[in-house]
Amino acid sequence: MKEIFRITIGLTISCLVAAVIMGSVFAITDKAKKHNEHVNVQDTMLGLLGFNKDKPAPRDLRFFSIYRYTLDDSGATRLAYMVPVLDGGKEKYELVVITPAGEFVERFPLKINPEAANEGHERELALRSVLRPSTGLSFADSAILAVKGKERLAYLLPSEFPGFKTFIKVILALDPMFTVIGLEIMEHEEDPGLGAEIVQPYFKHQFRGKSFDRLRELKVIKEPLPDEYKTALEKKAPDKGGLSKADLETLRDKYRDEDIYAITGATISSNAVTSGVINAAKKFSYRLKTLEKVIAAQRLAVSF
Repeated sequence: MKEIFRITIGLTISCLVAAVIMGSVFAITDKAKKHNEHVNVQDTMLGLLGFNKDKPAPRDLRFFSIYRYTLDDSGATRLAYMVPVLDGGKEKYELVVITPAGEFVERFPLKINPEAANEGHERELALRSVLRPSTGLSFADSAILAVKGKERLAYLLPSEFPGFKTFIKVILALDPMFTVIGLEIMEHEEDPGLGAEIVQPYFKHQFRGKSFDRLRELKVIKEPLPDEYKTALEKKAPDKGGLSKADLETLRDKYRDEDIYAITGATISSNAVTSGVINAAKKFSYRLKTLEKVIAAQRLAVSF
């Protein structure tokens, strides 16, 4: 009996020690994973804006995030925006609640700083502290505003939509007039050699330069991608079969208003990305204009 008790105690202690070790390893690796993901997103956003090691971002470039939630308050649906504001020279967040039609409902100052706002659970804690306990809360999406000094450079939209197999995650960059600056595919599980080609420059760069009006009417066409257009999209150096800067600009102007050429054998994936980009741009444009009317009426001192 004593031997069984001794073995039981030994196993219990071993399990506790193993649990502590595994928990510590997870905490360390999870923190490192989140840091790497954050760095990857930052590098992607800078790349979409045209900045890299050879062309560093200006020192006064800043990113401001807006987080959108849906609220269910006693059966009434509301939209809630976490908006970055300036209070005494410090950047904080304020919650602005509006109806789906864009009518102002109420607003609350939030006790959360920009760094903590990057974490979903921290945002929820801040929101729960000002909302009624019975209010249903659901995260919808976020948008990032790139600002240089006092000038808006771009809107960066992390988006997710169904692909051929699973969801495709992207970051779409728009200029202040909602013209496409660039598109980056962040995650996907499309078929190798087919739908997976959505990551290739000859496909994703077709969206660059598309105006908002052109974007709304964009279609996917099952025609061969012209060789000269593909060369321009891939931006190869002249000594590697590419084009000069002048020729590149000429071809960009020539094909700027063209529809999207489908990837051979992957029309579904091509349509998925195209529809996802169109919907993301259209919805963001409408929501931003609606939100800015409320911001102006409420005289919110927003950071952007």
